[in-house]
This record gives sequence, structure tokens and C-alpha cells, in this order.
Amino acid sequence: MARKNASDDPLAPVTLAVGPEELLLDRAVREVVAAAKAADADTDVRDLTSDQLQPGTLAELVSPSLFAERKVVVVRDAQDLSADTVKDVKTYLSSPAEEITLVLLHAGGAKGKGLLDAARKAGAREVACPKMTKPADRLAFVRGEFRTAGRSATPEACQALVDAIGSDLRELASAVTQLVADVEGTIDEAIVGRYYTGRAEASSFTVADRAVEGRTAEALEALRWSLSTGVAPVLITSALAQGVRAIGKLSSARGGRPADLARELGMPPWKIDRVRQQMRGWTPDGVAVALRAVAEADAGVKGGGDDPEYALEKAVVTIARAARSRGRA
Repeated sequence: MARKNASDDPLAPVTLAVGPEELLLDRAVREVVAAAKAADADTDVRDLTSDQLQPGTLAELVSPSLFAERKVVVVRDAQDLSADTVKDVKTYLSSPAEEITLVLLHAGGAKGKGLLDAARKAGAREVACPKMTKPADRLAFVRGEFRTAGRSATPEACQALVDAIGSDLRELASAVTQLVADVEGTIDEAIVGRYYTGRAEASSFTVADRAVEGRTAEALEALRWSLSTGVAPVLITSALAQGVRAIGKLSSARGGRPADLARELGMPPWKIDRVRQQMRGWTPDGVAVALRAVAEADAGVKGGGDDPEYALEKAVVTIARAARSRGRA
């Protein structure tokens, strides 16, 4: 769960969400928007990327309204703002407008640190959204998700869920939501096993594994079975993205022992061995093609297309072909 500072008022003039974890960043935004709309149902929400916030744009957004309406202005990837726009934001931080909540999403790190420091100095409410690289952190996240839902899950069930789903927080959160909706009473390890570990052939990761291995027919079969058993399309695109990115990471890394590569790439050693086997037919061009296919599928399942299933099938076929690109060179 995102960690917040002591001054935790979602309607504070400025909220600073810091870290690379997209799920937690999105939740930080949703929390502010929900609080604003609870205070004023007609709240105007402006959600902007760094390239959309040009010099002078912020002044227009925060100018007093004739009707004194409440506004929420969200700025994503604030570390990428231009120098002139950063000056505008720093000026605003010294005297924020009433009825306006500014939400700055910053990846952390050295880039854009001046803006980060200025927001902190101005007393911004801060929400930490770190990448959860340690298994213990992901386990704590799952426990927190069950607590937030008001449900009880055994420690063994939480661990089994982390083992079955992996490191993607969106998938972990979705899995908890599904279990809470479908199961009454305490959720134990056996229940998690029935839903996830015991349904390996219907999992999003099986689809991804077969696709990156170039096994088109098996990948499509696993995809159709997954969709028919209720696996959310967004979980499948996430697994496809992870699979292709792992190929790209390992193919560009220097050789070494699995333990050394695991530390360098942020993967468990067992996954290094698996990805090494999967990457044999891949080329750099193939990885690029596959990543584009995943991006198109992701847009398709999130409302950018009329047929999410077709978008996934197209992506699986493209990825499987890309996995055999070396053999066609």
C-alpha cells in the first residue's frame, strides 16, 4: 500500500506522489479525486501528461473561476517537465489557489529533483509509491489488500497468492478482488490453489510463456481457455508485456551466473534460467515488434478497440512469430 506522510488530507493544496509503481500512483490520484468530488460533485478534473503542461498552461488552469468551482489538476511524469514549466509550478507552490488541488506524480530519483525538493519545502502532502522488489513487500501488499477489503486471509493463502501471481501489483490486487468477490469466509491456501495454482493452464502467465516460446497454437488455446474461465484481458496483456520485456532485458545483459544476472535485472534466479530457454529464437527487431504488439493490445483491451479478444489474439500471434524471427533471418 502507498505510504503517506503524517499530514494526510487528500484535499491538501498539493499532493506529491513519488515513485515508479503505477498502481500506487493511480490510486493516489483516485483518492484525491474521490475526496474532491465528495466535497463538490461538480469538481473539474484535469489530468495532464508532462508534455501537455506547457509554459503558461498551469496559470490558465488555476486561474479563479467565475463560479469558484473546485478543481483537481493532475500532472503525470512531473520529472519530465520543461525548465520553464518547472518555474511556473514552483511559483504556484509558493501561493496555491483556493479550491484547487494540484497532484504531482514524480518517479523519484535525480531527474527533476529540483521540483521534488520545492514541493516538499512548500509542505506538500506526500504519498510514497515505491516499486515493490522484495517478496516481503509484495506479501505485505497482499495482506493490506485483504484488510482494506475487510476480509480475512491466512498467511499461507497470502504467500500462495504471491507465489502464483508474481510481482505485478495490478495482478495481485485483481486477484484479491476476485477472491473477495467469489469466496465467503476466511480465504485459505486451498482456495488460492483452486483459483490460481491449480489453474495453471488458464493463467495469464501460461499464455505469455507459450507466446514468447513461439508456440502459436498452444498460446491461442491457453488464451481462449483463460478468457472463457474469466481471466481479465488486462491481466493477460500485463503478462505478455512482462514476458517480452524479460526477453529484451536478458538479451541485452552481459553473460554471467543466474544469481548475478538476477541482481542486475531484478528477476529471481529461476526466472533467468527460464527466460534463457525462451529467448533462443529472438532478435532485437523481434523484441521491438512484440513490444509494439503488446502496446496495441493493451490499448485495445482498455477501450481503444471494439473487440478485446481479437486484440489479444492478434498480439499473441505477432509475439509468437517474433519469437521465431532468428530462424527466418
